[in-house]
Amino acid sequence: MNLDHPSALQPAPCIVNHQDLTKLERNDYSVLWRHKMGLDKYDPAVFGLGPSSASGSRVGSGEEAKAVEKSAFDLKLEKYDAAAKIKIIKEVRTFTDLGLKEAKELVEKVPVVLKKGLTKEAADPILTKLKELGATVVLE
Repeated sequence: MNLDHPSALQPAPCIVNHQDLTKLERNDYSVLWRHKMGLDKYDPAVFGLGPSSASGSRVGSGEEAKAVEKSAFDLKLEKYDAAAKIKIIKEVRTFTDLGLKEAKELVEKVPVVLKKGLTKEAADPILTKLKELGATVVLE
């Protein structure tokens, strides 16, 4: 580009015309331009800035979200055998910082989330131990 040429320093005619518009007219022009370009109202105006840019469409971004695995799980006690209540309370105390009274109250609130934000690896041993004791436990 030759910067010595007088037209090189002048804005393009469409920009000059756009400067003369009122705020309302600029908004209408923007909406029409987005519609003509096939952009959604909530899509980014510049390609490559939003989550939909990786797949090229909104439908693809939903598939990406499903492909991402959950990394934090909640350990939920749904029910337990009444005969194993004391053993379950003792086991709950081993992986929480609760006292005997608090652990007993927590177990009696079935269904209840025992621990939040566990990784799959950390939750599996607790899950198997509680199932061995007669509790119905799920990861959410």
